[in-house]
Amino acid sequence: MALLIIPITCFVIPLATSQTCQTPDDFVAATSPGHVIIGGLFAIHEKMLSSEDYPRRPEIQKCVGFEISIFLQTLAMIHSIEMINNSTLLSGIKLGYEIYDTCTEVTVAMAAALRFLSKFNSSGEIMGFKCDYSSYMPRVKAVIGAGYSEITMAVSRMLNLQLMPQVSYESTAEILSDKIRFPSFLRTVPSDFYQTKAMAHLIEKSGWNWIGIIATDDDYGQMALNTFAVQTTANNVCIAFKEVLPAFLSDNTIEVRINETLEKIIAEAQVNVIVVFLRQFHVFNLFSKALERNINKIWIASDNWSTATKITTIPNVKRIGKVVGFTFRRGNMSSFHSFLQNLHIFPSDNNKVLNEYATLLSACAYVKDSDLSQCISNHSQGTLAYKVDKDLERNFSLRNDFLWDYTEPGLVHNIQLAVLSLGYAIRDLCQARDCQNPNAFQPWELLDALKNVTFTDEGNSFHFDAHGDMNTGYDVVLWKEIDGHLTITKIAQYDLKNDVFVITDQETKNEFRNLKQIQSKCSKECSPGQMKKTTRSQHICCYECVNCPENHYSNQTDMDHCLLCNNETQWAPVRSTACFEKEVEYLSWNDSLAILLLALSLLGIMFVLAIGIIFTRNLNTPVVKSSGGLLVCYVILLCHFLNFASTGFFIGEPQDFTCKTRQTFFGVSFTLCISCILVKSLKILLAFSFDPKLQNFLKCLYKPIPIIFTCTGIQVAICTIWLIFAAPAVEENVSLPRVIILECEEGSILAFGIMLGYIAILAFICFVFAFKGRKLPENYNEAKFITFGMLIYFIAWITFVPVYATTFGKYLPAVEIIVILISNYGILCCTFFPKCYVILYKQETNTKSAFLKMIYSYSSHSASSLAMSHVSLDSSSSNITATNPSSGGRPAAWQESRDIQAQTFAHIRRENAASMSKTLPRKRMSSI
Repeated sequence: MALLIIPITCFVIPLATSQTCQTPDDFVAATSPGHVIIGGLFAIHEKMLSSEDYPRRPEIQKCVGFEISIFLQTLAMIHSIEMINNSTLLSGIKLGYEIYDTCTEVTVAMAAALRFLSKFNSSGEIMGFKCDYSSYMPRVKAVIGAGYSEITMAVSRMLNLQLMPQVSYESTAEILSDKIRFPSFLRTVPSDFYQTKAMAHLIEKSGWNWIGIIATDDDYGQMALNTFAVQTTANNVCIAFKEVLPAFLSDNTIEVRINETLEKIIAEAQVNVIVVFLRQFHVFNLFSKALERNINKIWIASDNWSTATKITTIPNVKRIGKVVGFTFRRGNMSSFHSFLQNLHIFPSDNNKVLNEYATLLSACAYVKDSDLSQCISNHSQGTLAYKVDKDLERNFSLRNDFLWDYTEPGLVHNIQLAVLSLGYAIRDLCQARDCQNPNAFQPWELLDALKNVTFTDEGNSFHFDAHGDMNTGYDVVLWKEIDGHLTITKIAQYDLKNDVFVITDQETKNEFRNLKQIQSKCSKECSPGQMKKTTRSQHICCYECVNCPENHYSNQTDMDHCLLCNNETQWAPVRSTACFEKEVEYLSWNDSLAILLLALSLLGIMFVLAIGIIFTRNLNTPVVKSSGGLLVCYVILLCHFLNFASTGFFIGEPQDFTCKTRQTFFGVSFTLCISCILVKSLKILLAFSFDPKLQNFLKCLYKPIPIIFTCTGIQVAICTIWLIFAAPAVEENVSLPRVIILECEEGSILAFGIMLGYIAILAFICFVFAFKGRKLPENYNEAKFITFGMLIYFIAWITFVPVYATTFGKYLPAVEIIVILISNYGILCCTFFPKCYVILYKQETNTKSAFLKMIYSYSSHSASSLAMSHVSLDSSSSNITATNPSSGGRPAAWQESRDIQAQTFAHIRRENAASMSKTLPRKRMSSI
């Protein structure tokens, strides 16, 4: 039910004359009757003529600035509708059209939208206000247009009231994909989201990161700018400046803003790439003034002007620099080209734009094609009388090629797709309806059919996605001078789905390489081995180049940060472009220090073998027999041999076996050696001790075999527990910056310390016993040499502890080898070298008689000394001399010394003389 009737005011829109609007039909730019009427919105004029800063009356001023390229878009819609009418697609159904000139103004487009929404077949051009428009029948069933996004958004919000389908051929603002805000809007072009993404990809691919951007201050420009800023940030591209120009030429400040923008471009000398989201007339004025200032840059063109012949024909425009643009995919243009070639004009009221073009062409009939566009633009700025001279048709037909030169194939193809999509949707809708009746369906029903339509054109399938977009993709074009003329050449395609540029020929690849040679950066490129250090907080593209620190690298230019090498296995020097594998190091067999230590070990083994040979060849001499017996000597020599041999386990690549063997092997063999020397110390002390109390104690303690087995067994137990619970194992030491040290980890430092500590305890006991027997006969002072040997051992191992704790690297095993060699050599030399010296060079003292004489002399001297000490003690205590009757008046102390001497001889007979004098007659020993 109609609640309110809104009359449509008649606006004055003079096209070719200065006459005002007399009837609503005067508002129509071009019209044709049909069963189904489709509306069209085209910005055929670039602005409205106004002598005031802002309107003072609710009327639309005269539109001026005839746009040939938009006029051709109007012809493309007319041609596409005629193609459908002449085909079998809509058999018996004729499409009509009503095309309106928006004059690049939202206000005029809104007036046209009111006309579209007015009630069909109404005598008063009215639109009734209803709560439900489901059964409302408007004047048109669908609208094609407009071109500019801001105009499209305003019109769409009005058409949403009746869900009238609106199919745009050029409006690319991303917000139009929002079906909640714009439910009845569809388009045959991709969203600006893809265009800005493609631009950012191209800029990043070309190596540019410091760019400028110029956009209009309308919804299209602001949204494109914001989306592009997000895309560039994702590709590490910075925007040096953002300049915004008024969206409409009727704005008096546009000249000032263009000049300010050019000053900004000149000031930012490092910016050589500028992205331009402007309309054609903006770019025309911008380039015209830029040429005056000799500005030469790379211009990234949006689909609004990338193929605009109006701009490519600016005199000397090639001096502006290189222009790389994005344009819509083109289709087969042969049909439209034929349409233009056969276009003729006669005075007619149903196509006012065609009449105006004829009038302007007539005024410029004798102007060259290169100047024709400017001539038409100049004449269209004022009011022309409607006049067609007698040569009009001839001149018009001669200028058809001029129209073809101004055709933008991508936009024409988009208009064809828009008309085709409506045609196929109407076909689907009219299969069960009589669409020759204008009331057969409402616009919202056509919208449902349009959303689901799928059709084929030139072998390609097309449909609208869920956002109402038809993602046909982009062509990348380059403005090139060929034979003195600036031509627009396709150099690549942009695949929306895969975000890649498809380049087909080598020449195109060369063009891309040439683009990369032009630099547009805030800072110089950081070479591999360096990283960027930001100097300005607001821009990541302005930075200094600093070298990568140690163990870091960068293998590409302009890396934000250096990459960390794997600290465990890799290293890198300062300013490195790659990581290097750490060299695995250990004390190898061919290392000079290892060779020296091995030579010393072999020398020790040779000494052991030589001593064994000497002792074997002199088995029956007193020196050999007095060394504790043949078995003990050989056991000690075997231990020394094993100690020298154990150093080999510390050299070479560590293995689990060698790690477990080397410490335990050394510990057990060295403990056995010290145990045998301990037995010898006890034996010497027992043989030459004249203190009865000490002798009794030593006699109880002296059990050679049990002592050796017990002492060695304890060390075996320690090593066994160590191997079971915390066995040494191979470990990679990665703490050093450039090498990996392959070493043996001892498993348990406590167990290692206990093993060495136990040896030290045995050595200390041995040292104490040997020290007590240090005053033996000069030619047989073995205890003194054992004392020296133990001192050497203590010095070596006390030094070893701090050195071992502070040393790291592959030479750590060498420290222990050196200590083993020092202690082993010390004990070997002190234990056996004096005996070998006596055997080899003092053979006169290595006889039985000399040996017994030496013992007797030492024993007599020791007994006399002990007796004198007793006499001294008795005299000091009682001051009397006791006389023993049985001794014939001799002092009691003297008698005691004789008793001690007798005991000593008895002990010598049991221990030493028995082994040295088995062959002596019993009578000789008794006499001694």
